[in-house]
Amino acid sequence: MLITFSKYQGTGNDFIIIDNREQKLALTTTQIIKLCDRKFGVGADGLILLENENGCHFRMVYFNADGNESSMCGNGGRCITALARKLNLFEKTACFMAIDGLHQATCDENVINLRMKNVDEIENFGNYFLADTGSPHVVCFVSNLKTLSVFDEARKIRYNDQFSDKGTNVNFVEINNERLFVRTYERGVEDETLSCGTGVTAAAIVSHHLGKITKNNIEVVTPGGKLNVKFENAIPGYYNHVYLSGPATFVFEGRIELR
Repeated sequence: MLITFSKYQGTGNDFIIIDNREQKLALTTTQIIKLCDRKFGVGADGLILLENENGCHFRMVYFNADGNESSMCGNGGRCITALARKLNLFEKTACFMAIDGLHQATCDENVINLRMKNVDEIENFGNYFLADTGSPHVVCFVSNLKTLSVFDEARKIRYNDQFSDKGTNVNFVEINNERLFVRTYERGVEDETLSCGTGVTAAAIVSHHLGKITKNNIEVVTPGGKLNVKFENAIPGYYNHVYLSGPATFVFEGRIELR
C-alpha cells in the first residue's frame, strides 16, 4: 500500500498528516507506529487523519506515536489547519471537529490561531496541578528548568495512581517576568517533545489561576520555539475564549510504501 502524506511541524512538535477525505485508509496500530518511527518510517510525534465532517470543514483524528488514538493535540490542530488552508477547504475561519469537540482556527500568514476548549477546573495535588485543556496536563513549577531531567522526573508523575489508567502529560514550568518557559513529557510519545500545545495552554492557565502571572496574553517559550496563549477569565476559576497561537510549518510531502 502506497500512502501519500504531508509532514508539518509546530514549534518542533511534528506530525504526519494524511488527507483521508475519501475514507479509504484504515491504519492499524502497528502501521502508525512504523510510520512515526524516526529510523524505519517517516518520523513524527504523532499522525493525523484529515477527514470529512458534516457541518464543518473537516474532522481531525489524532494518533500518538504509540499508535493509539489520543486526546486533543493543540499543535496538531494548528498544523492540520495549515494543511486544510493549503487544500482550500476554507477561506478565513476554519471550523473542525476533534475528539474534544468543535474548534475554530484562523490563519495569519504562517501563524495559526486555534481556539481551545474552556477550562473550568484546576485540581491541586500538593506540589503540582492538573488541568484538562483537551488533554490532561500536570503542571509543576521549578527553578532549574534548563538542567532538569524531564524524562526521569516526569515518569514519577506520568503513571501516578491519582490519575486514570491512561495517565497524564507532565509539564515543568519556570517563570521570568511573566514569560513562561515550559518543557513537556507527552504520554503516547513517552518522552520529552520539543513543544506541546495543550501543555503550554495548561501551563499558562494554571500560572494565571495561582496568581503567578497577571496577564491574560502570555508568551510561552518551549525548546522548539515560541507560542502564545490568551484567554478570558471574567469568572474566577473559569477560563474561556482560550486561544493557542504560533507557527505551523510545512516540512515536506511524500509517499511511503506500508505493509
